Amino acid sequence: MDPFIAEIRVFPFNFAPKGWAMCNGQIMPISQNTALFSLLGTTYGGDGKSTFALPNMQGNVPMMPGQGSGLSLYDLGQSGGDETVTLLLSELPKHTHFLMADALDPADLNIPSPNRVLAQSQGVFAYQSSTARVVPMAPQALTTVGDNQAHSNLMPSLVLNFCIALQGNYPQRP
Repeated sequence: MDPFIAEIRVFPFNFAPKGWAMCNGQIMPISQNTALFSLLGTTYGGDGKSTFALPNMQGNVPMMPGQGSGLSLYDLGQSGGDETVTLLLSELPKHTHFLMADALDPADLNIPSPNRVLAQSQGVFAYQSSTARVVPMAPQALTTVGDNQAHSNLMPSLVLNFCIALQGNYPQRP
């Protein structure tokens, strides 16, 4: 079946079939792609005089334009999101982390010594029913993490290639 010009399909291989181009944001000459330009215009870039751009779907997820109930408004061709995010303290709920350890003598909690290692077990199980000897570890034993460093915000993905039809049937408006 012939595709419509500007139709986008997903392909599981790493090349664009004949008559298709990868949706990688490349700049195209209008003079060689007048039908495609008449459908896309400068929605995805280009100067509109001699060039236009194909959509760039690299590392992106397709969305419909518009606004769902309680959601943000997205225009055709708009991109959004961030690959990394740094959380602010105001974005984290107040909470505390406790790390517990088994102490034979609670007075020894702040004194490191040989054969006294977190996770070492000699007749003591990591998960035990009794909490008689379980005490909080010294605060110095826990380090601060985060330090305003960004973390990855990418969702799990399966890599496929989006391609756009350069040739085919011109879509008719209803």
